[in-house]
Amino acid sequence: MSSSTPFWNLVVAGGGPAGFMAAITAAEAGLDRVLLLESTPEPLGKVRISGGGRCNVTHACWDPRELVGHYPRGGRALRGPFSRFASGDAVAWFDERGLELVEEADGRLFPRSNRSSSVIQTLREAAGRAGVVLQTHTALQRAEALPAGGFALALRCGDDAPSLQCQRLVLATGSHPSGRRLAQALGHGLVPPVPSLFTLAFRPNPLLALAGVSQDPVGLDLELEDSLLGSAGRAAHTAGLPRRFRQQGPVLITHWGLSGPATLRLTAFAARALHHGGYRATLRLDWTGGRSQAELEQLFALCRQEQARRQLSNARPWPQLSRRLWLHLLDQQGADPELRWADWPRRQERVLIAALRSSCYAVAGRGPFGEEFVTAGGVPLGEVNLATMESRQVAGLHLVGELLDVDGVTGGFNFQHCWTSGWLAGQAVAAAQGH
Repeated sequence: MSSSTPFWNLVVAGGGPAGFMAAITAAEAGLDRVLLLESTPEPLGKVRISGGGRCNVTHACWDPRELVGHYPRGGRALRGPFSRFASGDAVAWFDERGLELVEEADGRLFPRSNRSSSVIQTLREAAGRAGVVLQTHTALQRAEALPAGGFALALRCGDDAPSLQCQRLVLATGSHPSGRRLAQALGHGLVPPVPSLFTLAFRPNPLLALAGVSQDPVGLDLELEDSLLGSAGRAAHTAGLPRRFRQQGPVLITHWGLSGPATLRLTAFAARALHHGGYRATLRLDWTGGRSQAELEQLFALCRQEQARRQLSNARPWPQLSRRLWLHLLDQQGADPELRWADWPRRQERVLIAALRSSCYAVAGRGPFGEEFVTAGGVPLGEVNLATMESRQVAGLHLVGELLDVDGVTGGFNFQHCWTSGWLAGQAVAAAQGH
C-alpha cells in the first residue's frame, strides 16, 4: 500500500441501512479506521421516507423458515443468513441501542415514536460511538483490487477526486446504477433490474367510480396470456417464468387501477414475468375472499329470508362487503338496486354471485411512473458467500442490501435483509482482521 495515500481498514460505500449496519457492526467488534461514504447530503434517505415517515423497521416474523417466504427472489438462499440474524435479532439490536420497536396488528414493527428520525438518530449515534467516520457528499467512483490485497479507490467529492486505499470494501449502494457498475467492473455479473412492488393499471379503468374503496380480503389471480401479450408473452413463456400468480388480502381501488398490500405482494412475485410480458395480463378478482359457491348461496338465501322487505341497495349479503362495490356490481349486472330482496329474480342472483367470485379485468401496465418501491435484480447470490457476504470473485469485497438479487414484499422485509446482510458483512470483516 502506498504510504502517501490515506488508508482505511474498511470502506463502506453507501450510507443506507445495510451500509450503516455493516460499518457499525465492524467497528463495534473492535475494527478501527472505518469509513462510511454517502453520495447525498444526508444518509439514510430511504429510512427517512419509508412507511410514510414512520419507518417500518422489520416484521414480527420470528421463524427464519417462515421469514424466507416473504422474498420473491432470494428467499431460499436467505435461510442460512436469517438463522444467524433475523427479525428478533434486529429488534434486540435496536433495543440495546435505546430504540424500542412496537408491533402493529399486521405484524409490522415501527419505532415507538412513530418517526423515522428516531431510527436515523439511533444508527448515527451508534456509528459515532463506535468510531465510524461518516463522509457525505462523497461517492465511490472506481474501485480496483490490488494484487497484494486490498483496494485502491477513486472518489467523487464535489470538484475534487481524492483517492484512498482500504483493506476491505463493502458495497452497500442499494439499487443505484452506480453500485451495479462498480460490482460489474470488479468482475461480478448482474441480473437485469426490473421494477417490483408496484400497482396495476387498467386502461380504461372500469372501477374508476370506486376510487378510494378498500376491500379485505380479496383473492387475486393474475394470468399472462399469449393472446394478449403477443411476442412479449411468448418470451416470458420461453424464459421459463410462471404464467399464473395468486395472492389474497387487502386491496385499494385507485383512479388508475388497483393498489393495496395484496396487489403489491402479487406484483412482487410476478415482477419478472410481468416485465417480460410487457405488463399485459388478465386479473381475476374474488371479492368474497374465498367464499365458496355454496356459502354465497346460503348468504343470499338468508338475505331473502331475513331482509325480504329491504331493497338490495340497503342490505348487503355480508357487512364487510363495501356498499359502493356492492352497488357497482349490481349496476354492472343490470340489477335494479331498488328491488326488494324478496322480488329479486334468481337468475340475476346467480349472475351476481359469479361476478363476486370472479370479476375479470385487463391489466394494461403499471401504476404511475416512479411509484414502484423496490427493484428486482442485482448481483446474483451464487457469486456471494452468504455466510460472510464476501464476493466469491474478489477477496475482501463484500456486497450487501439491495445491490444483491434479493427483494422482499412490503412490511419491513426489505429492511430486514439490509440489517441481516450488513451485520454478517461487518462481523466477517472484523473477524478477518483479527477482531
